[in-house]
Amino acid sequence: MTADISLINHLIEISPELWKATYQTLVMVGATMFFSTIIGVPLGVLLVVTEKGSIMENPKVCSILGSLVNIFRSVPFIILLIALFPLTRLIVGTTVGTAAATVPLVVGAAPFVARIVESSLKEVDKGVVEAAISMGARPWQIITKVLLPEALPGIILGLTITTVTVISYSAMAGVVGGGGLGDLAYRYGFQRFDEITTYAVVVILVIMVQLVQSFGSWLSKAVNKK
Repeated sequence: MTADISLINHLIEISPELWKATYQTLVMVGATMFFSTIIGVPLGVLLVVTEKGSIMENPKVCSILGSLVNIFRSVPFIILLIALFPLTRLIVGTTVGTAAATVPLVVGAAPFVARIVESSLKEVDKGVVEAAISMGARPWQIITKVLLPEALPGIILGLTITTVTVISYSAMAGVVGGGGLGDLAYRYGFQRFDEITTYAVVVILVIMVQLVQSFGSWLSKAVNKK
């Protein structure tokens, strides 16, 4: 009984820090997904429409974009995080804090989004695209009226997976001064040997992932017209 009371008291004591860290993580993840989607979706579309035999065939552009995506995807996030310190400092003026952590998160997540979009677009029935071409549709019309709408359920599921990945990346960023739940778990759980705070952070992260996955799955089914 005494142990339970002590546990509750400790949770109450650290609750302001937990709320603050959770808010910082949500901001990091939200901002990262916003900018990664803005960058990754057009990039994924370009990878598909510029490949050989596609509606805007340009193998050189496709090869260059594919190489860039592969380069950034092949670098482990913790190394990317450190390597981008100069760029982060240039953009936000510091390498510490939520805004600073968002920069490498976007650089790491955008190529992942691009490949997911590419994969989803390639699953679109080629007959639908050919029908649009035969009706005189222009490349832009094919992209916006055929490819993206048809691939939307898969893209949403892909963005859901990316969001889950970004949540784990944000915790990693927190260890090197990015703030959020990772920072809290490191400062309290590791440096102060506070197991209760560590477990609380784990529970919050699990809840976040479950909510994101459930919402993403529901939304994908809701927009699926098949």
